[in-house]
Amino acid sequence: MNSSTNNYLVLQPLWDYILAEFGGSVNSPIFPVLLAFSGYLCFSLPFVIIDMLGERCQFFYQYKIQKNKCPTISMMICCVWTAVFNHVIYVFPTVFLNWLWMQPVSLPVRAPSICTLLEEVLGCLILFDLQYFIWHVLHHKNHWLYKKVHAVHHNYAAPFSLSSQNLSGIELMTVGFWSIMNPIQLGCHPLTSWICNLLSVWMSVDDHIGYNFPWSLHNTFPFRLYGGALAHDLHHQKPGTNFAPFFRHWDLIFGTACSINENA
Repeated sequence: MNSSTNNYLVLQPLWDYILAEFGGSVNSPIFPVLLAFSGYLCFSLPFVIIDMLGERCQFFYQYKIQKNKCPTISMMICCVWTAVFNHVIYVFPTVFLNWLWMQPVSLPVRAPSICTLLEEVLGCLILFDLQYFIWHVLHHKNHWLYKKVHAVHHNYAAPFSLSSQNLSGIELMTVGFWSIMNPIQLGCHPLTSWICNLLSVWMSVDDHIGYNFPWSLHNTFPFRLYGGALAHDLHHQKPGTNFAPFFRHWDLIFGTACSINENA
């Protein structure tokens, strides 16, 4: 048995289980909405606890980027309410209409290979990174767009995990459109779409946690090409810098990258 066949067999049992146990559920229009929203809450929860402990837990607090600005319970509730409102009013109706438009949709019998899955996820993330970088720059350069669409996200100068979804309906719809359509346009497997969806939500939460942990991905990623919490926290402090959502290559190319040393 060659390595290519082994790559397919690794994920096939998982995919067979999903089809057998949840085939109807994962093919419903509510599944991607619940997946993204539950991911947002689950990924945020550990950092909500850390924020609530504050200075009482110095092990984590020592790595807080803006120690003089801590989120309050009311700020957290406001962000969750905004996320719920946007998902109910904007996201679900759009996903439902898209689901109706694309019917009938049948799930493939075969799982993707590990290599295919990794290539598709990376392709989706890199494409999204470019799309949001362009969108983000335009909304900071155009006063009307910033005020009407993007300003909501900058209500908090010190990001915290739940603030990753503190967005206007239009901004969330734009981000959601790319997250849904990119895998479709690239011909990705449904499993890729779901994993990419969750990974994007996790990376977005990670951008907003407000802590510069030494074990964070942005401190361990090769050549520091992943921005993470430090880069995005600096963007909230200096909004004319660090526009890319995940990686740093576009900011480095266009001279909009900012490091903590430059901010000092």
